[in-house]
Amino acid sequence: MADNALVLFISALVLAGTIALIALAMRWRRKRRKARGNPDPAQDYAARTDWSGSRRLLNYSSFVFMDVDGDGKFGQADRPIAGIVVRAYDEKGSFLAALRTNGGGFANFPMSTKKRRALLRAPGTYRFVVSVPRGWRVSTNNQDQSLRLMELPGSPSGLAGEELPRAVGLSPARFVRGKAAAEVTLTLLGDGMVLDTKPLAPGAFRFDVPVDADTVMISGSGLDRRLPLSPYAADLGLLQRGAISGEAALETIGFNDVTRLPFQKVRSGYGGLDWRNLNALTGHYVKNSEGYVNGSLSRCYVAYTSSGHQAEFGSNEPFGFHSVMLTAAWLASEGEVALIESWLGEELIASDEVVLSALAPVHYAPMLKAVTRVRISTRHCWQAVLDELVVAR
Repeated sequence: MADNALVLFISALVLAGTIALIALAMRWRRKRRKARGNPDPAQDYAARTDWSGSRRLLNYSSFVFMDVDGDGKFGQADRPIAGIVVRAYDEKGSFLAALRTNGGGFANFPMSTKKRRALLRAPGTYRFVVSVPRGWRVSTNNQDQSLRLMELPGSPSGLAGEELPRAVGLSPARFVRGKAAAEVTLTLLGDGMVLDTKPLAPGAFRFDVPVDADTVMISGSGLDRRLPLSPYAADLGLLQRGAISGEAALETIGFNDVTRLPFQKVRSGYGGLDWRNLNALTGHYVKNSEGYVNGSLSRCYVAYTSSGHQAEFGSNEPFGFHSVMLTAAWLASEGEVALIESWLGEELIASDEVVLSALAPVHYAPMLKAVTRVRISTRHCWQAVLDELVVAR
């Protein structure tokens, strides 16, 4: 009996192997025939007549953008945001997948009635939920959307939506933080009107900024300064005496003119400064790097600290270091701490630690009247992304 069972088992294996080989041979033959093409020229541009087959994979996409001006529309001032999580659920409420938006702002959910790797495989109502970062505002009020997919033979995937999910706009969290060595008063302005006034004791401070605030003022103890607010969080560092005045002529140094290549080291002399260990690249040069995309205010080139090691810019002649936009290069380094050290000659005149995010830049604005060298490093040697360096000369 045992011998018969062994014979049957071996026979089954041989049969299964034979069938597998035949299937592989037929598949190879079909691929070869398809690669060779059709010998009949009459079929080269013929209209399709059989619409029954639907075997392709097609992305059903949720688009998320950084609503820079906060108007609820994807406009000229706005840009796609990378790294935002979008979750999909079926009509029973069962969780299907959580995907992150790519460099174009799309979370792509593959759909197909035939392909096993598709996430959306059958008609029904699906729910797509954007995970909103803490403190951020949904300007479009549509982070949770339900849409119906219907069966459509002849379509690429066999499915078609009643429409695509509507674009979801997110406005970054805005706050002002810093440190004061003496008592000062912080005032928030909007269109020239006082919105809020806060007395600050010596030490660290952090305050959320209302949507309509466009300027922050610090007064008292010789630490006076006035900073126009950007759409992003602001970090003033340790407040120093003798800040750059509001009447000073400011120059913004971007990195779009470093090169026409996708990537290049920043040359000394660019923007009238010397540079060490800083490279310029397009936001999409490095695949799946959220911070290079989200930190590019011009939607083109940014600079970054090469290999995450300390980098410097400076000049033999003193210049004013007003501000710079700083972003963490990767979501894997979310919360990385940058150390910004500023010298005047051989004297270290400022040293600030700035917490970075890969989702949006932080506007670091020490407003130092005279420096000759600025060093940027990170605590764990992750890359820091720079854009819109503002100086006074």
